[in-house]
Amino acid sequence: MLVDDHALVRSAVRHAIEGFDVTVVEEAATASAALEGARRSRPDVVLVDINLGGTDGIQLVRELASLLPNSTIIILSASTSEADLLDAIMAGAQGYLTKDVSPEALLRALHSAHRGELAMPRAMAGRLVQRLAEAARSWGTVGEPELVRLSARERDVLRLLAKGQSDREIAAALTISPRTAQSHVAAILRKLGVRNRAEAAVVYRRGTTPGASGSPATGRPA
Repeated sequence: MLVDDHALVRSAVRHAIEGFDVTVVEEAATASAALEGARRSRPDVVLVDINLGGTDGIQLVRELASLLPNSTIIILSASTSEADLLDAIMAGAQGYLTKDVSPEALLRALHSAHRGELAMPRAMAGRLVQRLAEAARSWGTVGEPELVRLSARERDVLRLLAKGQSDREIAAALTISPRTAQSHVAAILRKLGVRNRAEAAVVYRRGTTPGASGSPATGRPA
């Protein structure tokens, strides 16, 4: 199944892959059409653009992964952002390709992904492994997968936030402006999927405490 809001892109991808023991069973331009098509056709592989005209493509990947547990989801996007890469993999994608991929490489990636192999350029795979290794060193163990999404600076901010420090105190400790600290806190809340600083602190402690149970955040300060 091809999911992209540009008909020309879908046509080009279809032309590149069909006929080589690959059949395109569905096309969709929107998230709602993708979910409807997925339920109808149950495709083996889904190629998804995470920028669907303002729609949250990462949320779509998450829903598709839940709906199609036996299917392989691959991102095909113009974005080379590390944040998009991490978010897509965390949401359930098994591969990430950029739209400058050659038709031959795209076809090879489809076959590789269907066999359970990683469909991703080596450079991106290296960045992904590096981020996982950094997270493991920073936290001691990656107890909470959401923590992997945070940048090194955001991890520093979260560590201080979990100690109960205010934005001004965090700014002073890290030699940044209070406004920058506030922006980092907002990004942390968004990436962790929590509502407030207390819940963020719970996720931090859960991910850095050996033997943590991994129970859901309660929203109550520790």
